[in-house]
Amino acid sequence: MENLTKYFETNKATWNEKTKIHVESGMYDLEAFKNGASSLMPYELKALGDVNGKSLLHLQCHFGQDTLSWSRLGANCVGVDISDEGIGFAQKLNEELELDADFVCCNVLETSKYVTDTFDIVFTSYGVIGWLPNLEPWGQMIADRLNKGGVFYMAEFHPIVWMFDYLEGKPIMKYGYMQDEVIYEEYEGTYANTDSKMISKEYGWNHGLSEVINALTKAGLRIDYLNEYDESPYNVLPDLEQTKSGMYATKDKLYPLIFEIKATKV
Repeated sequence: MENLTKYFETNKATWNEKTKIHVESGMYDLEAFKNGASSLMPYELKALGDVNGKSLLHLQCHFGQDTLSWSRLGANCVGVDISDEGIGFAQKLNEELELDADFVCCNVLETSKYVTDTFDIVFTSYGVIGWLPNLEPWGQMIADRLNKGGVFYMAEFHPIVWMFDYLEGKPIMKYGYMQDEVIYEEYEGTYANTDSKMISKEYGWNHGLSEVINALTKAGLRIDYLNEYDESPYNVLPDLEQTKSGMYATKDKLYPLIFEIKATKV
């Protein structure tokens, strides 16, 4: 049995340090956000539509920008994240912007210990499931937190993206699509500030699309759709080119960068 506690504690410490850097970064552009800019991207806005008056649970919310963007659109939001730095900053941001979201610090797999309400929507996005060793407890937690007829939606980097090591500044295929073993990386900087001197120490796991789908369906969710896209809203991988849509793609577009899933609790 691997020592998951060590992995989670290492990742939490890294995300605490990342939060301090990300709130100052151009990528997260906190000033624009405070002045009304939304941090939500086209995929998720199109998928969830009008959220006014709906209850929304945001899993792995970082320091709360997306949670608060949904709150601005009228949703009644709760954000969950493993980083106490992230949750603390989210709470301050919520107060400063005079919004009414709630934030809870916990490992996402233990969400149901700390959040007992059920929701119309459970939402998660971009760089989330790779921090989880096993998706079955994740899928069950999502089902437990949804109202009957409620919707789960995720937008995430495609599993093919995580087969590559990017630490040399170019993609080198290194990891298995369905690799069970934990992946450890240690590097300087973060995706939001590559010039930062912080050392990111991260444990992660690869999950193929079948694992994601099966975790959700086993928990009783009905998959409404699975879509794959060769354009990412974030320019966080080497050598991406901006497209006419304003998103980013690889030069050759040989594989998808993003997938999205929408599912319903029946």
